[in-house]
Amino acid sequence: MPTDKSLELAISDLKFAIGGLENAIDARIERQRMGAEVEGEVRRVHADRARLAQELDQSEFRANRLEEVNREVSRRLVTAMETIRAVLDR
Repeated sequence: MPTDKSLELAISDLKFAIGGLENAIDARIERQRMGAEVEGEVRRVHADRARLAQELDQSEFRANRLEEVNREVSRRLVTAMETIRAVLDR
């Protein structure tokens, strides 16, 4: 019966098409999931960058402050040495 064969062929083609559609949907869902993971990772990287930039700013501030204190200590030591020399030279 040719009608039965064409019906079986049509059903087979339909099953094949549905399988392809299911595979395409699964692939799309997986790409979306991976995209969401990438977006989350990008957000984490930006947050880390902001935190590191803030820490760098704080470190630079501390380094500048230490440099200022170092210069002041050095100036005071020079003044003290000059005073001691002046006393010893008398």
